[in-house]
Amino acid sequence: MPAVNSSLRRALRTDLTASTVVFLVALPLCVGVAVASGVPAELGLITGIVGGLVVGLLPGSSLQVSGPAAGLTVLVAEAVDTYGLPALGVIVLGAGLLQLLLGALKLGRWFRAISVAVVEGMLAGIGLVIIAGQLYAMADTPAPASGLGKIAGLPGLAAGLVTSAPAATAFAVGAGTIAVIALWSTMPARVRVVPGALAAVALASAATALLDLPVAKIDVQGVLEAVQSPGPAQFGQLANAGFLATIVAFALIASAETLFCAAAVDRLHDGPRTDYNKELLAQGVGNTLCGLLGALPMTGVIMRSAANVHAGAKTKLSRVLHGVWLLLFAALLPAVLGLMPVAALAGVLIHAGFKLLPVKKLVPLWRTHRGEAVILAVTALAIVSVSMFEGVLIGLALAVVKCAWETSHIHVEVDDRGDGPVRVAITGNATFLRLPKMLDTLESLPTDRPIELNLAGLRHLDHAFRTALATWTERHNSGSAEPVRLIHSG
Repeated sequence: MPAVNSSLRRALRTDLTASTVVFLVALPLCVGVAVASGVPAELGLITGIVGGLVVGLLPGSSLQVSGPAAGLTVLVAEAVDTYGLPALGVIVLGAGLLQLLLGALKLGRWFRAISVAVVEGMLAGIGLVIIAGQLYAMADTPAPASGLGKIAGLPGLAAGLVTSAPAATAFAVGAGTIAVIALWSTMPARVRVVPGALAAVALASAATALLDLPVAKIDVQGVLEAVQSPGPAQFGQLANAGFLATIVAFALIASAETLFCAAAVDRLHDGPRTDYNKELLAQGVGNTLCGLLGALPMTGVIMRSAANVHAGAKTKLSRVLHGVWLLLFAALLPAVLGLMPVAALAGVLIHAGFKLLPVKKLVPLWRTHRGEAVILAVTALAIVSVSMFEGVLIGLALAVVKCAWETSHIHVEVDDRGDGPVRVAITGNATFLRLPKMLDTLESLPTDRPIELNLAGLRHLDHAFRTALATWTERHNSGSAEPVRLIHSG
C-alpha cells in the first residue's frame, strides 16, 4: 500500500507539472488562433477551457489535449467572413452534433482510412494560407480575402514595409518573435522550462511597452462579454445549403485532424491507446458546448499534446488542470491580453504554419511515391487557390482515382514460340481502366493459329472487361479456323 501511495503521489506531481507546461504552451496559441480566425481573442480561451475541463474528463484519448487549432483558422475565417460571427456558434454546434452522431455510429475508425497524402496536403495548404495571411498581420495591415490574393499582394506588402515606419516597426516585432521561438531550443534547459512561444510573446509585449512602440495590441472585451450564444436568426441560416455544407466541412475536418493527432500521440507514449469512437464522442460534446457559447471549434492539437507527453503526464488529470489554469487566467488576468502585440501573435502563428509544411518529407516522398507527392501538392495548392473544403475534396478525389488506377493493374503475357498454340496469360485486376492495353494485345494476335487464353490469374473481372473479352473472343472465332480456348482455373 505505501508503494501504491508513493507512485500515486509521483503521478500527481508529474501531472501537475505537465498541466502547467501545457497551459503555458496553450495560452499564446489559443489567443493567436482566435486572432488569426478573425474572432475575439477570448473565444479561443473559451474553447481551450472547454477542451480541458469538459473533453479532458471524457474517455477516448488519455493524453491528447483539445483546444482551438491552427488547422481550422482558414475554415473559421471563411465562415465568419461569409455568414458573420454570430453564426459561428450554430456552425460549431452543428459540427459537434454531427460528431456525436458519427461517434454513436462507431465511424471514428473510418477516419483513419483517409489518405495520409491528403491530410498532409491539407495541413500544408493551411500552413501556406496561415503564413501568407499572418505576414500582413505582422505589419498591422489588412490582408486580402483569398489565398491567392494574399500571395499576390506580398510584393505590395514588402513595398509598404519600406515606406511605412509603423508597418516596419510592427513587422520587426513579429520577426523578433519568430526568431526567439526558433532559437529557444538552444537555450539552457532551466530556461526552456518556459515554452518558447510564451517567452517570445512576453518579450515582445515587454519591449513594446517599454519602448512605447506604435503597434496594434489585442482588443480585450472580457470573457463573458465575448460569449455570443446563437439565436433564432442564426438558426434560420440552416435553410442555406452552403451553410449546411460548412457544418459538414467543420465536422469532417475537425474529426480527421483530431483522430490523426490521436494516432500521433499514441506513438509518443506507452499508456492506454485511443478509443477512436469515444474520442469522437468527446469531441462532439466539446464542440456542442463551444457552439452554445459561440466559441471557436476544437480539435485534438498535436503541439499541446506532445508538450503534455514530453512533460511526463501520466493521466488525463494534466489536461483537465490546464483547463483550470486557462479559466483562472481568463477570470483574473484578462487585462494581460491587452498587452500582447498582434504582430507577436502573428509571429507565433507563422512559426506554427511552417511546422505544418512537410518540407523534409516532400523530396523523399517524390522519390519513392510520386503519386502520393502529387496528391499532397495538388491538395495544398487547391486549398490556397480555391478554399479549404473544396481543396480537401479535390485531394480525396485524386486519392480515389490513384487507388483505382493502381488496383486495376493487369499483366498480359504472350508466349509465342513460332509454331503451335499462342498462349496468353492475363493476371491481376481486370477493370475498364486497363481495357485499351488488353485489347491492343489481343487484337494483335494471329488468327491462323490456336489461341489459349489463361484467365486463372485474374483476381477481379469487372463487367466492362468481361463484355469486351467476350466481344473480342466472338470476333476472333468468326475469322479463325479454331476457337479461342479459355482457361479459367489452374
